[in-house]
Amino acid sequence: MKLTVIGMDIAKHVFQLHAVNANTGEIERIKLKRSQVTDFLAQRERSLIAIEACGSAHRWARELQKLGHEVKLISVRSVRPFVLRNKTDAADARAIWTAVQQPEARFVAIKSEQQQTILALHRIRAQLMKFRIMQTNALRGLLYEFGEVLPEGSREFAEKISGALAKIANRLPAILIDSLREQWARVQATDKEIAVLERRLKVALCDNQECQKIAEIPGVGLLTATAAVAAIGDAKTFRSGREFAAWLGLVPKQTGTGGHVRQLGISKRGDTYLRTLLIHGARSVIIKGA
Repeated sequence: MKLTVIGMDIAKHVFQLHAVNANTGEIERIKLKRSQVTDFLAQRERSLIAIEACGSAHRWARELQKLGHEVKLISVRSVRPFVLRNKTDAADARAIWTAVQQPEARFVAIKSEQQQTILALHRIRAQLMKFRIMQTNALRGLLYEFGEVLPEGSREFAEKISGALAKIANRLPAILIDSLREQWARVQATDKEIAVLERRLKVALCDNQECQKIAEIPGVGLLTATAAVAAIGDAKTFRSGREFAAWLGLVPKQTGTGGHVRQLGISKRGDTYLRTLLIHGARSVIIKGA
């Protein structure tokens, strides 16, 4: 039995649904508040519900699957060409309804709560890493103004910073030295927070057999293994290894006309964070092999 297709545009407060009655051809445009969505769809016959892969989409996909519906998370790139006129909630729902029925539509695997938890830890860690880089760069620049040149590497910087502060302590105002030391204390506190998150990710690695299998690959460590399993979701979503590489943005872009096709650099589409981890791991293997 062919399922009725429902395109659902989700938001913080108001949800828009678009469907076509298979018997009468009547177009249904339904606007619901967040609190009404579950009750409304619980009363509908089993349908194929398409949702654009965006914030809270995975949570809603799990909830709707519990109601017996088939749910597909469709890539934003697959939906965008079908928003024909003004961008409204109703237009987005109609575009999702149209896009999910296209043979070349690209879908996103529905993630479990455990996978989303691991990704959340990675996001927090990545944010803290940015904070640390900003703080150390500020310290390096401020000290350079007073004649102290510090190395760029984090380990080398940590080894030299105390000596540099001690050297300028006698000739610069105490208010500046105290402020620089407080900045360095914040960097050290950030390092401790990053270490705590990495320990939690290590626990997740030990509890997940898929992460352990991926970690056995040369060049793949704690961060890459946990991020890969969490970001991929269900590996069966990809029909081949090349499709997975395309999802990561590791295949070349193509351009051509008149039968002549040119291969360009890698597309760099998809998950930037995971792609960076994989490239870094591959480089480390090459360096060790050399």
